[in-house]
Amino acid sequence: MGVTALDRAALSPAEARALFRGGLATPTAGWSSGFTQANLIIVPKEQAFDVLLFAERNPKPCPILGVLEAGQTAGPLLSGGDIRTDVGRYRVYENGVLVAEPTDLTAWWRDDLVTFIVGCSFTFEAALQQAGIPIAHIEQGRNVPMYRTNRRCASAGSMAGPLVVSMRPIRADRVADAARITARYPAVHGAPVHSGDPADLGIRDLASPDFGDAVTVPDGFVPVFWACGVTPQAAVMESRPPLAIGHAPGHMLITDARDSDYLVP
Repeated sequence: MGVTALDRAALSPAEARALFRGGLATPTAGWSSGFTQANLIIVPKEQAFDVLLFAERNPKPCPILGVLEAGQTAGPLLSGGDIRTDVGRYRVYENGVLVAEPTDLTAWWRDDLVTFIVGCSFTFEAALQQAGIPIAHIEQGRNVPMYRTNRRCASAGSMAGPLVVSMRPIRADRVADAARITARYPAVHGAPVHSGDPADLGIRDLASPDFGDAVTVPDGFVPVFWACGVTPQAAVMESRPPLAIGHAPGHMLITDARDSDYLVP
C-alpha cells in the first residue's frame, strides 16, 4: 500500500493506526504531523515493577507517557485503538532472545501483560524542521539510526543494560539550536546526550547501527545523539525476562496526544 509523504503527514492518529491494523508495516517518522509517537515495552505483571523502576531511574531514555494495566489493550493515548494491532511491527523476546517480529500481537497476548508507553524523539522532529534543520533519515527515506553505547543505565531489580541513542546529523552551526529546541521536550528525551565523536560513546562505525538504517553525514555536519526509547529493549536482551514485547525500532505507536502537550514553554 503506497502512502505519499504528504498523505502520511496529514493522517490522523486513528487513520494511521487503522492502516497498521490492516497490515501496513513501515517506519513512522513524518507520519501524523503534530501528534506524538511513542515506544513500547510490554512485560508480564511480574516484571512490571522492575520496568517501572528502571524507567524512573533512567528518565532520559525511558520517559513514560502512559501505562496500560495488565490485560488492557487501549487507553487515553489510543482511544478506540488496540495495542495488539495498531503498531506496524513488533518484536517478541523470550529469555532475551528475539523470536518473532509480527505485525499483530493477538497470538502472543496474555491477560497479565502490562504496557508501558514511552516517549519518542520523533516528537520533536517537526520542531527541528520548522526551524530549518533537516532530518536526514526522513529526507533519505530511511529508518533513524540507533546505537548501543558504552554508557550504562542505572539498574533496577532484574533490569540492566546500556543506553541506546538515536543519531541525526546536524549542520555544525545549528547544533546549539537543535539542542535548545529539543531541550523544550523533556518528556520525549529532551536535549542531546552527546554531539561529535561517536567513539566517546563507544560507537565504532556510524555506518553500522545496531537498529535502524545508516544515514549519510554530509561534510560540515556533526553527528548528534539523543537518548532513545529502544533502551528498554536492550535491557531486555541483557536481562533476559521470560517474555517481553517491544515495537520494531522506528515503527512507533502514533498516539492521540499532540506534540505541543509535551512542549515546555
